[in-house]
Formats: sequence, structure tokens, C-alpha cells
Amino acid sequence: MTSTAPAVPASIPDAAQAQRHILRVLVASQILSGAGLAAGVTVGALLAQDMLGTTSLAGLPSALFTAGSALAAITVGRISQACGRRPGLATGYLTGAIGSAGVITAAVLNNPVLLFIALFVYGAGTATNLQARYAGADLAPPGHRARAVSTVLVATTLGGVAGPNLAAPAGTLAEHLGIPHLAGLFVISGAAYALAALVLVIWLRPDPLLLARTVAQAKEADAAANPATDSGDADTGEGRTGVVLGALVMILTQLVMVAIMTMTPVHMHDHGHSTAASGLVIGIHIGAMYLPSPLTGWLVDRYGHMKIAAASAITLLAAGILAATAPGDSVAFLALALALLGLGWNFGLVSGTAIITDTVPLATRAKTQGLVDVSIAIAGATGGITSGIMVAATSYPALALTGGALSLALLPAVAATAYRR
Repeated sequence: MTSTAPAVPASIPDAAQAQRHILRVLVASQILSGAGLAAGVTVGALLAQDMLGTTSLAGLPSALFTAGSALAAITVGRISQACGRRPGLATGYLTGAIGSAGVITAAVLNNPVLLFIALFVYGAGTATNLQARYAGADLAPPGHRARAVSTVLVATTLGGVAGPNLAAPAGTLAEHLGIPHLAGLFVISGAAYALAALVLVIWLRPDPLLLARTVAQAKEADAAANPATDSGDADTGEGRTGVVLGALVMILTQLVMVAIMTMTPVHMHDHGHSTAASGLVIGIHIGAMYLPSPLTGWLVDRYGHMKIAAASAITLLAAGILAATAPGDSVAFLALALALLGLGWNFGLVSGTAIITDTVPLATRAKTQGLVDVSIAIAGATGGITSGIMVAATSYPALALTGGALSLALLPAVAATAYRR
């Protein structure tokens, strides 16, 4: 007995052709937004430390812009659910650009309260940068969704690696403009986020989520007329388990990654390293977060979510151990530790995203994805704010070892889910 593929009316754009165009547009916007993302990571903690004169609150900027990303994730998810990916993502990037302008103003006025408010708003760019990965998978067939996600993620590499390494020249430019040196990267981030929004508004057509819904509705109508037809995207009883596991994988990897990453520039600064050296290490870290994405996507599609999620935990443990034992004066060892930290995060994000996308139906996909990203952002905020407190109370090596050990909690969760299947 044979079954025919559901027919899609000729009036609906070809999904495969549209997917190729959408991925190209998303890649362009992600290159820009990657540069915007790097500013807060590289100099946010240093700005706070410079204004407040203490290390104990140096993790607060990371906590604030990740907390801001939590609110933005809800907003972007709801706008995308109601109106499509294009308005949702564009709104998020524009909000990030406004936050960047606020950080610059706070630095000029030496106003820490305004700095913290602006960093909260700036977090919208971070949330939107992550939400864009879902747009890449909206039209992808089930066996290629992880690779579609990874294509969008890897595009962030160019901007993400270049951004931190522009810290020194951006600081020089900022001083010529009468802006404090450390705020220079936020000039770049504001422009990058604004351009990313413009690219999406002009070229992200057709909207991937809206077209995916249209195609799905056409297939459902055809399936109703021909019961033998398989619509190919039916919800299963594993949906709830998949959402929980996918969210847990991404939450834990985000918590560990943000905690260690946030305090690394401060740790390097305390050991006499320059802003340029910190920028190099963070640039390598961000490159490792995104550059392996095509390989990770292929591994997830080829070997399954569970194995790559487990690999994430093991890689993060290795990163924590290396960061804890690396000599404070060694840029090379810290760069290697942060590269492993980024790779472990990448394994977790791609595998977790694929789990969520595979198990959530289109009717509620954007809203659910937004809610999951809220949990991820809260985890990042928790990691950011507690990292500074823990380093002040203990040490950077203690923080790194704790983060690495915490990542191992993924292994029993993955094993339990695999056993139930």
C-alpha cells in the first residue's frame, strides 16, 4: 500500500525555495547581530566595575541583560506567534539598539543606575539573536531541522568574533567622540542591531512561520480529503517530555556558560591582562559557541538529540576543570577553556532547540519557544549575578569547577528520557 505526499496548492510559494532565501536573509542579519551581542559580554562587567569600584557586582550587568532578554523572549515570541517572525525579530533588534544607546549615555554621565536600566533593555538583542534560530527551522523538513538551526547560529560567528576584537579601536573612536573608552563597543552594537532589524524588515519575505502554517494547513486539508495521506507533523505523546528535556538541556548549558564567561574578563583584568587580550579570549569563546554549528547540526540529525546533549555535559565539565587550573597569566590556556565552554554550549543549544522544534506543533510553536527562551534567559541571569558574588567570596577557579560539576546533572536527565523511549 502506497501513500502520496500531500499536495500544496500552486498559489502557495515553494517551501524549499523560500527556505533557501530565508536562510540567506537570516545569515545576513545574524552576522550583524553577532557584533552587537559581543559588546555586553566583553565590557559590560568592566564598565560596572569601573563605575562602582568593586568586583562583587561585576556580574550584575550580565545578569541584567540576560534578565532583559527574558522579557524580550516573551515579547518576541508573542509578536512572532501573532504576526510572524519578521516583526517579532525586528522589534527585538531595535530594542537592543536603544539599549546600546542608553549604555553609552550612562557611561558619559557616569550613572550606574542608568547603566543597569540600559543593559536590561540591551538584553533584547541577545534574546532576539537566539530566537532567530527558530526561524531557520520553521520550513525545514524534520530530518534537517538541526542543520537549519545550525546554519543560522554559525552566521553569528563572524560578527561575534570580530566584535570583541574591535574593543581597542572602538575605544579609541569613542574617546575621540567624547565617550568613555569602555563604551566604544556599544557604539558598534547599537549600529549592528539597527542594521540587523533593517535587513529583516526589508528582505525576510515570505515570513517563515506564516508560510509554514499555510503549508501545514494546505496539507491538513488535503489529508482530510484523502485519509491515507500523512501530514508529517502530527503531535505525539512525547511532546511534553520533549519540551521539558529540551528546556533543561538549554537551561543548564546557559547557566554554566554565562557564569564562567562573565567573570573571565574580570579574572584576566585582575591578572594584568589588557582589554584587547580579554577581547581575544571572548572572541574565541563566541567563535566556539557558533562556528561548530554546522557539524553539531549534522551530528544531531545523524545520531540523535540524546547523544549530543550528553556530549554537552562532558564538554562543559572539561571546560570548567581547565578554566580552574589554567595559570592566571596564560591567555592560551584561558582561551582553550573558553573555547571548550563555547563548544559545550553549542552542543546543548543545537540539540535542545531541535528537541523543542521536533515536539511542539506549529499552532503554538513560537509562543512555546519564547517561553523556553525565558527560562534560558533566567538561567543566564542567575549565572551572571551569582558569578560575581561567588568569585568575590571564593575564587574564579572555584566558580569554574562548580559550573563544570553542575553540568553533569544533564546526564541522568538524558538517560532517564532515553530509557522511557
